[in-house]
Amino acid sequence: MAASLGIFAGSGELPLRMIEACQMRGRPVFVLAIAGACDPATIANAPHRWVRLGAAATAFRILREHGVEELALAGGVRRPSLWSLRPDWRALRFFLKIGLRALKNWGDDALFRAIIAELEAEGFRVVGADTVLADLLAPLGPLGRCVPDAEAEADIALGLEAARTQGARDRGQAAIVRRGEVLGVEDAAGTDALIRVSGRAGGVLVKAAKPGQERRADLPAIGAGTVAAAAAAGLRGIAVEAGATLVLDRTALVAAADRAGIFVTGVKPEPKRRA
Repeated sequence: MAASLGIFAGSGELPLRMIEACQMRGRPVFVLAIAGACDPATIANAPHRWVRLGAAATAFRILREHGVEELALAGGVRRPSLWSLRPDWRALRFFLKIGLRALKNWGDDALFRAIIAELEAEGFRVVGADTVLADLLAPLGPLGRCVPDAEAEADIALGLEAARTQGARDRGQAAIVRRGEVLGVEDAAGTDALIRVSGRAGGVLVKAAKPGQERRADLPAIGAGTVAAAAAAGLRGIAVEAGATLVLDRTALVAAADRAGIFVTGVKPEPKRRA
């Protein structure tokens, strides 16, 4: 039997998809739902406990009580202030080790690496969402009926470069490009905010993993909601890095894209040429 999987569940669709995948395969699963982030409906049909983000000692105790051996981080959590975090002794020890300034970089790859190292120091094996949901990784090529034309392909290439440049700075994973102009890049506010601020008719949203990204946390993801936001902003399509982006509820996503007449396609970044 597969090891029991513990899921630290934040916001969004990802935690629910992971719970459903475990249940379909008969794999034991236990959820630590993060208060203020996780939707109660997400964990309604799974064994779970609620936990404060800063209550690390309590979280570790609960996980051990439920026989959790492997852990996955799934879903979003808004950047907390130190006051709202109210760290217990175990969480405070962690932040004193890496520096309280790490809170300013909440969501960055470096912080995720530090968190994963701390979890593994506690004896848990940390796994990526893609090990549970490998079938949800974006394939190469169009997902629906619509395909990018030559102009869109050029914008996608520029968008990949911009997204990966931003990712190399550990700042975000996405960019919006229109007719050879980068309209905006993702920051800590996320993809939806990028679309709201920089989405323009005819633009293309491009998402890619950060170069050398820690795949066990914060893989890029899109869902039907991303398509709806892109369509509302007048974007002509979405391109994501194949094999490194989770496509949540692919059937609903493709149906939404086809209805809106926008493309969704998986692409591969071109390797950088040596000078």
